[in-house]
Amino acid sequence: MIILINLMNTISIETAQIRRIFKLDRLARRDTGEKIITALDDVTLQVRSGELFGLLGPNGAGKTTLIRILCTLLSPTSGRAFIEGMDVEREVWKVRRLINSVSGGESCGYGVLNARENLRLFTELYGIPWKTAKPRVDEMLKVVGLEMMAGVRVNKLSTGQRQRINFARGFVTEPKVLFLDEPTVGLDVTSAMNVRRFVKQWLAERRDATILLTTHYMAEADELCDRVAIIDRGKVVACDAPAALKKTVQKETVLELTLAGADLPPDNWNSILDVVRLTARPVSQNQTVELRAILANPQAGGALINEVTASGRRLLDLRTVEPTLEDVFLKLTGRRLADETEEEVEIEY
Repeated sequence: MIILINLMNTISIETAQIRRIFKLDRLARRDTGEKIITALDDVTLQVRSGELFGLLGPNGAGKTTLIRILCTLLSPTSGRAFIEGMDVEREVWKVRRLINSVSGGESCGYGVLNARENLRLFTELYGIPWKTAKPRVDEMLKVVGLEMMAGVRVNKLSTGQRQRINFARGFVTEPKVLFLDEPTVGLDVTSAMNVRRFVKQWLAERRDATILLTTHYMAEADELCDRVAIIDRGKVVACDAPAALKKTVQKETVLELTLAGADLPPDNWNSILDVVRLTARPVSQNQTVELRAILANPQAGGALINEVTASGRRLLDLRTVEPTLEDVFLKLTGRRLADETEEEVEIEY
């Protein structure tokens, strides 16, 4: 009798009430007035085998801290974590044989070695014979578009090229569990698109492998992930398929407005009836302010526009948009996943 096992029902990554606290040094205490910072707070997750699972959240949310714990590089303050059923603290070396990781912006290896030599080195560290590793290395050099640069020393490559070598390093060992921590940071648009395409293809061809992706790019999480956990200030605030998460705001109206002038809107706009969430983002390049409003009903949009008109502000653009994962984050946290370079101001509701 043949028994078929549904891989998507087996657990590849599991965390149980993970908490991680960092003690701040004297200088940091003076700046913040706090003695400790809680990077992760009771994080409980299950990632199924064959799944591409995303952690979506702003920088500083705790995503990288969780990755470091799962990669056996950091111990949790409390709670437990497992990779393929093995405890990441008690079975470190068994776990390390199964995993690999890629972090955006991380150094790709040794500058005096060329691109191919660097990738070969990392396969040797995993005990993979060169006969087995060579086709993988050659394939990954093609994937990242650097087959013609294979013999060039890494310290002669551009920043973007080194980042692509770093990405290739994560795949040449054929890991059972792969952690991608902001893998497209620092890549140009075309390279990032190629990376995402390859990630989907790689996992589709290895249904017993699992990928955990961290990102603060909403479109990246929406395109790639089977499920997404939204994490904010160390807490998981939601976890589901992207489509299911977006359905939580589909019954509401999402409105985007562009106002002339750099001044933020007055506080009384937060009291407009049926405005669920309202954020404002100054755009310094053209001296405007972008508003994004989640409305309980379309009529609330008229009230908001009336307030804009009454204040004397000029409305440059107005559009209704389809809900995104950013709107889910906005509804749950009251803030947007804004780029680090842009100041984000929440109008408290």
